Amino acid sequence: MSLARLHKEPLSNLPYYEERVDLAAAFRWTARLNMHEAVANHFSLSVSEDGTKFLMNPNQVHFSRIKASDLLLIDANDPDTLSGPNAPDPTAWGLHGAIHRNVPHARCVMHVHSIHATVLASLADSTLPPVDQNSAMFFNRHVVDANYGGLAFEEEGERCSQLLTDPKVKVMVMGNHGVMVIGDTVADTFNRMFYFERAAETYIKALWTGRPLRTLSDDIAEKTAREMDDYPGQAERHLAELKAILDEEEPVYRN
Repeated sequence: MSLARLHKEPLSNLPYYEERVDLAAAFRWTARLNMHEAVANHFSLSVSEDGTKFLMNPNQVHFSRIKASDLLLIDANDPDTLSGPNAPDPTAWGLHGAIHRNVPHARCVMHVHSIHATVLASLADSTLPPVDQNSAMFFNRHVVDANYGGLAFEEEGERCSQLLTDPKVKVMVMGNHGVMVIGDTVADTFNRMFYFERAAETYIKALWTGRPLRTLSDDIAEKTAREMDDYPGQAERHLAELKAILDEEEPVYRN
C-alpha cells in the first residue's frame, strides 16, 4: 500500500513530495538506461539539515516501478531501522546510512552496478584517466576503493563512507563492486552518474582498440573539470527534460 493511501491524504501533501518526485524520476530513467541491476542498487536523498534523515527506495522493488509515495523515510541514527515492517535492504542501510551519518555534504547518494563503471571497477587500476571531455569532468574528483570487503553491511558501509569526506570527491569507484556517486540534489547526482557511466564506456571501448590513448594533460584536465563544475544549469535542465518525458509517457511515477 502506498504512503498516500495509508494516510488517505492528497499526494501533494506527502512529506517532501517534490523531492520524492525527483527521486522517482531518477529511478525510472536509470532503468530505461539499463544502469540498474535486477531489484538491487539504491538511491537516497537527505531531507534534514544535518543530512541524517533521508528518502530511499523500498527493499527489492524494481526501479521501473518506483513511485513518489513508495519511498521510505529513514533516520540514519535509528538503530531499529532494520527491525520495522518496511525495513530497507540491509546493504542499502549499511552504505547509505553510513554516508548520511558521516558525510553531511553528500545530500544525494546513488549506487549502481552499471556495466561500464563496474568493468572499470574490475581493472587492476580503476582510475578513470582524462581521455575525453566527459572523463576530464572527473579528474581529481573521484576516488578508488581498492579494499572490497564483501557485501556492504554496516561495517563495510562505515569504511566506504570515510573515502568520501573530501568535498571535492564526488564519485567512488568501488573496486570489484560498482560505483557510488554523491551530489547536492537529485539532478546534480543523476547528471554526474550519467556522465560517469558514459565516460567509463568511452574509456573501456578505447582500451578495446589496443591502440595508444591520447590522454589530456593534468592542466587541461583540471581546467575542463573546473569549467564543468561551474557550467550553469545543465543538471537541472537534464532532470527537468526527463521528468517532462515521464509526465507524457508514464506519469504514474508522481503518485
